[in-house]
Amino acid sequence: MRIHARRVGVTGPHGPLLKPTSLLVEPGELVLVAGDPGAGHTALGLVLSGRMRPSTGEVSPSADRLRAHVVLVDSPDVSEPEASLPLAGVVGEELAVNGARSGRRAVADWLVERGADEHLDQRFEQVPAATRCALMLELAAGRPGATTLVLDSPDRYHGDPDGWLELARRQVTPERSVVVLCTTTSATVLDVPVARIGADGTGADDLDEESR
Repeated sequence: MRIHARRVGVTGPHGPLLKPTSLLVEPGELVLVAGDPGAGHTALGLVLSGRMRPSTGEVSPSADRLRAHVVLVDSPDVSEPEASLPLAGVVGEELAVNGARSGRRAVADWLVERGADEHLDQRFEQVPAATRCALMLELAAGRPGATTLVLDSPDRYHGDPDGWLELARRQVTPERSVVVLCTTTSATVLDVPVARIGADGTGADDLDEESR
């Protein structure tokens, strides 16, 4: 599914949460969107997933279609699992939402297949970053109708940008795109084309242009 955000901005009760931002996501693309901390990563994720109406600008397709096909992954205070829950509980809830078997035995088998069963009863906050990121992305990809995954700020807990970038890339298919909302610091380390939160343009390389 093609997503086109045109100068979308969000204003909260105490001021702007997201400055006008333009972004184009084509099917089968991996898109990085960078911004400084507090730039509005989660607000942009909510807009792109049809869960928040922008105060300015517009996004297509409709909010109904976005909600049906875009999954906001591990978003702070939105879709991030409760930190104190055991991994088994988190995975069970996600499998149930996906319409899959979600009993303890099914969850254990699912984790065994992914080499993560040793973390079955571990608190979610204690699960290694790479495992957490990989599992959340795969569970999101299993959501019925999902054509776009929006991974919100993996660098807040995953200190290896190359690691989370590769995990995101693995979920890209000809029909499914992945958008990663990250910090400018991570984008600089990765040295790959990115879009910029607060940039009024649909092209990549906004960050690169600023650093030249």
